[in-house]
Amino acid sequence: MKPEIIVVGPMYPTAQARLEAEFTAHLLWQAENRDAFLGGLAERVRGIAVYALHGCTAPLIEALPRVEIIACMGIGVDRIDLACARARGIRVTNTPDVVTDDTADTALALILAVERRIAEGDRFVKNGDWNNGELRFGRSLSSRKLGIVGLGRIGNAIARRAAAFGMDIAYQGPRAKPDMPYRYVADLVELAQWSEILVAACPGGEATRNLIDRDVIAALGPQGTLVNISRGSVVDEIALVAALQAGALGAAGLDVFAGEPHVPDALLAMDNVVLSPHIGTSTHDTRRAMGDLMVDNLHAHFAGRDLLTPVA
Repeated sequence: MKPEIIVVGPMYPTAQARLEAEFTAHLLWQAENRDAFLGGLAERVRGIAVYALHGCTAPLIEALPRVEIIACMGIGVDRIDLACARARGIRVTNTPDVVTDDTADTALALILAVERRIAEGDRFVKNGDWNNGELRFGRSLSSRKLGIVGLGRIGNAIARRAAAFGMDIAYQGPRAKPDMPYRYVADLVELAQWSEILVAACPGGEATRNLIDRDVIAALGPQGTLVNISRGSVVDEIALVAALQAGALGAAGLDVFAGEPHVPDALLAMDNVVLSPHIGTSTHDTRRAMGDLMVDNLHAHFAGRDLLTPVA
């Protein structure tokens, strides 16, 4: 008998195909009556498969008393009720490592797009404005000061890429990492004051909500650039918009937003802001690898083997 699982929302196609072929998969998002659907499966379902942005709430977990594992396709687990899962003794897995390179690439792409005015230049050419003069000059990356908030897997990958551009790198996080060759700055405001470009690469969740607040943004200053590829909740979006409108912050490159897919109207009209629709892991290669790791974690659990990537 194949283990029975709930799939919370639609997955990347190869992941969806594996889930349906290798387990008895019940598709929650297709249920006409969610409560009746869950009630009919409550005594049979042993696992939940969820894409990170779809989330897994306490009511869903509590509706399935025999669930043993929640396998998340994505590195962020801030939308999974971990406290509820832990109280029930439910294991949680995610998909780190496989998302690292593409997310770091996205951070560098946003830095380049902002500093070299790539998106603005695209509009400039397509609108025929080049016939009337040159695009405003951008800024080089070489020797610029890059501050990274969170030097985990992704933050470290951003640092390695930035080092190849000749940037001067420092970072902030819960603790210094002596094995890293970069300067550690314990105070985030101090890091922002030092930085010319500040990148948020820390986890989301309540512990980091509005971590980059009005004071941090003010310290970064009118010549500074803020890039966010972590979670929208990490940045005080109201303070960010106000600073950009007032010229108190120079520019921003944003892949994530507090209320995505809603984006504040004010940001849409700003030439000094580059926006992307949460595409940090949006390549076929990475999404395929994420799906495979999620499925492999489910198999490991049901076979009684060690989980490949458990969430601590």
